[in-house]
Amino acid sequence: MDADTNHIIVASTLEGIGKGELAGYLMHAYQHEGSCEITYNDNIYKVAAGDCVIIRRGDLVTDVWYSDDCRMDVIYVTPEFIEISTPQSNYGMKGSLALFNNPVMHLTEEQQKVCALDFDYIKRRLALTSHNFHRDAMINAVQCMIIDFFDFHASIFGGNETITTQYAELMSRFIGMLERGDYRKNREIGYYADILCVTSKYLSDVSKKVSGFPANYWINRYTALDISRQLRNRRRTLTELADYYGFSSPSYFTRYTQKYLGVKPTDFRE
Repeated sequence: MDADTNHIIVASTLEGIGKGELAGYLMHAYQHEGSCEITYNDNIYKVAAGDCVIIRRGDLVTDVWYSDDCRMDVIYVTPEFIEISTPQSNYGMKGSLALFNNPVMHLTEEQQKVCALDFDYIKRRLALTSHNFHRDAMINAVQCMIIDFFDFHASIFGGNETITTQYAELMSRFIGMLERGDYRKNREIGYYADILCVTSKYLSDVSKKVSGFPANYWINRYTALDISRQLRNRRRTLTELADYYGFSSPSYFTRYTQKYLGVKPTDFRE
């Protein structure tokens, strides 16, 4: 693994993703040959040759399997560098939410060529540390990659409608509250709407326009994923977990878990 800057790290595997020096980095991978399987958000995603993978939170990856002929390029970028490299487009919010649910994009032959060129360009530019404007060159290279990712996603999944800055900012603040864990004690949409100074209906409508899902979907999605992670810690009893998430009783916690994870907490741990 090479680490020529603090903000961009180039690798050839997903080893250590979300941990150690890679904690907090956004991961972008292009599969040249072979295949791999990634367990992310409690789902297994198969990555074939020609696929692109983007994972914003590496700590949600719990397992990776590689075929014997696996060959991939991996580029890790800090959130700070992504922010200054992202073009003036509100599509990023729509794309990031979609990739949270499915981080794999199956590219066409033409898109594969573009993606491979983006990764190669970043690696070559990263090595030119004597360049007098190296940082600016890297911002340009990462921005090109991001723009192409936007294009891939819009072409594959559709929905390239214009998202207003107002909608994007509101959704960003809403997701930010979920990212910091507000759902652990607050799962009513009214809580988020009040803090964001909008009505519950407006927040849900904006969420649906930006992501395709109402606000309640994201509240329960984040909650269910966190519960599944906590259930793996067998040292915590169901009573302790019910209290941790603010449920009035263990039975209510059990019903919620069964509804959104599909199994009872006790069955999940078996």
